[in-house]
Amino acid sequence: MDPIKQLFEQYTGEAVRTFEELPSSGSNRRYFRIGGATQTLIGAKGTSIEENKAFWAMAKHFKAQGLNVPEVKAHSADFACYLQEDLGNDTLFSLVSEGRDKGAYSPAERMLIIKAVRALPRFQFEGAKGLDFSVCFPQPEFDRRMISFDQNYFKYCFLKATGLEFSEIELDKDFNKMANVLMCSMSDTFLYRDFQARNVMIKYGEPYFIDFQGGRKGPIYYDVASFIWQAKAAYSEQFKTELIDAYLDALKPYMPVSRAEFMATLRHFVLFRTLQVLGAYGFRGYFEKKPHFLQSVPFAMENLRRLLKEPFTEYPYLTKLLDELTRMKQFSDLNPEKGLEVDIFSFAYKKGIPNDASGNGGGYVFDCRGLENPGKYEHYKHFTGMDAEVIKFMEDDGGVLKFLDHAYDLVDAHVERFIQRKFTHLMVSFGCTGGQHRSVYCAEHLGEHLSKKFSIKVRITHRELEIEKEL
Repeated sequence: MDPIKQLFEQYTGEAVRTFEELPSSGSNRRYFRIGGATQTLIGAKGTSIEENKAFWAMAKHFKAQGLNVPEVKAHSADFACYLQEDLGNDTLFSLVSEGRDKGAYSPAERMLIIKAVRALPRFQFEGAKGLDFSVCFPQPEFDRRMISFDQNYFKYCFLKATGLEFSEIELDKDFNKMANVLMCSMSDTFLYRDFQARNVMIKYGEPYFIDFQGGRKGPIYYDVASFIWQAKAAYSEQFKTELIDAYLDALKPYMPVSRAEFMATLRHFVLFRTLQVLGAYGFRGYFEKKPHFLQSVPFAMENLRRLLKEPFTEYPYLTKLLDELTRMKQFSDLNPEKGLEVDIFSFAYKKGIPNDASGNGGGYVFDCRGLENPGKYEHYKHFTGMDAEVIKFMEDDGGVLKFLDHAYDLVDAHVERFIQRKFTHLMVSFGCTGGQHRSVYCAEHLGEHLSKKFSIKVRITHRELEIEKEL
């Protein structure tokens, strides 16, 4: 008899009636839902005995601390398999799949995601209290060796596989600088290490945590980066900010923290975690030939592009190398789930409405000529709608704010509908007399608004100024 079935019968005293293997994740651990006459349990088989022991010890401790984790029931004598409480089928990942596919999460989905991130500080601090970190596998804490392992994971399993030429010596210098920065944030807290939506179960509307066997002592920032910048989640910049605020609010009972200082440190962990997951995708995809991991690469690359908009001056060579990496044709083309792209134009009416190069015939055209015009005053003639002087002029008058609120409502509804219908292009144009002040101001602000609210690509073209940029 299968050892895990035998363990179930020995523990419950019931014959196995149902035996179903559950979908596996990236690890070699296998899970089964085993049913008897009156109960079901989850059986786990792991190839690493030490990892199984780590999960067992941590689960016992966390349960005793009152944390939401599955209760472990029994294990085989050799620890090759064990039984745990069945928390059901609802992972956070599956429950928010509709919003993930649409690119915009519903209020109910957002509430579940926020609940999970608000529960994290308690898990990090209460979970660490009295925990014997020596049970952690493969090591008890986050240290320079772990940082080096993950950096090399990226270098050898992903970067080298791309064929991009680079200097290992220069890269190593920046990797050492990164390790110095990350090690300054050590704390006596529990680092989950793989805190992501697939490892959060929802039961009775509350988050429960699974698969924490890779956890150890470590800094709080790592798990925040793992969860909020999870590649396929594709949270908008606006929602990321909301999640960070929720985390910081829940963190207050445990430690005082300045938001500015927290964000300054967090971005280094976001970079580090992004490199680590690219290494994992490369290993699982290129070497283990599991194509679904490669499908996540474009999402991680998009996270990297957004992160590099503010260069890491601490790591000049790494920043330059990663910028080259994100521009490689194989990653700009590798997107099996091509999302919506919005082109926003500013223009002068006297030169005609911009053509739509996509072939879809154009989209919204907003006439800004009813707004107060700074261009009729000599002082503003040499400025544009991107300059502080014009911005102040427009906003002091106030009319543009109401105008844009209406534009936002219309375009937001269109964007949401286009994402649902898997359309890939929308065009929005703002026109004024000279294409220099009012239309430029409106195009800039709509672009910023959409970029923060939705996980989409936004391009702005100021036609008369001959300026193009991507947000």
